[in-house]
Amino acid sequence: MIPLDPFPNLIDQVYARILEAISDRTLQPGQRIRQNELADKLGVSRQPVSHALHLLHRQGLVAESGRRGFEVTQLDPSRIRQLYEVRGAIDALAARLAAERAASDAAGRARLGAALAAGRRTDGKTPLAELIALDVDFHRAIYQLAGNPVIEETIAPQWPHMRRSMATVLSELDYRGSAWAEHADIAGHILAGDAKAAERAALAHAQTAGRMTEERLRTSEGVAA
Repeated sequence: MIPLDPFPNLIDQVYARILEAISDRTLQPGQRIRQNELADKLGVSRQPVSHALHLLHRQGLVAESGRRGFEVTQLDPSRIRQLYEVRGAIDALAARLAAERAASDAAGRARLGAALAAGRRTDGKTPLAELIALDVDFHRAIYQLAGNPVIEETIAPQWPHMRRSMATVLSELDYRGSAWAEHADIAGHILAGDAKAAERAALAHAQTAGRMTEERLRTSEGVAA
C-alpha cells in the first residue's frame, strides 16, 4: 500500500485504504491486522488506523482478535446470497427507472456511457482494485440516472461487502469479459429506453454474480476443510 499524503480527513483516507486492501485481498480473510505495522505502511500515526479499524469493525469487515487486535472477517456464502437477492431487486428497479429517464438526462447518459467505456478498456493485466472500482462506478452511474436518491442511499452501506464479493469473481480472468458484456447489455437497454429489458438484464446480472460468488466461496470452504 502506498503511504498517504497528509490530508484533513485522514481517518477517512486510512479507512478507504484499508477497505481497498480487504476488498482486493491484500489483507486476506482471517489475516491478523497489526496496527503499528499498518500505520508504518501508510505513513501515519497509530491513532487514525485505530479509528478506521473500529469503523470497519462496526461494518463487520474486521473482527476483534486477541487483546486490542483485529483480523479480517471471512465472507459468509449464505450472507452473500442474501445480499445479492436484495441487490438484484434494487438494481432491477434502478435499471428500469434509468431507462425511463435516459432520453431526458443527457448528463446521466454520458456518465453511464463513460463508465461502460472505461470498464471495457480493462484487460487481464488490470489490477483487481481498479476492476472493482470500475464496476462500482458503472452501477452508481445507473443509480444516478435512475433519479431516485434513495436507491443509492439504500445500497451504500452494503458497498464494502459488495466490493469484497466482487473480488471473488473478478479475480478470475474468464469472468471479467463476461461481466462487462453483461454491463454493456444493461446499458444498451437503458440508453435505448427499453425499461422492461433493462430491468430483466440487471436482475439476471445480479443473480449470476451472486450465484457465482456463493459457489466459489463454498468451494473455497470445502478446500480449506
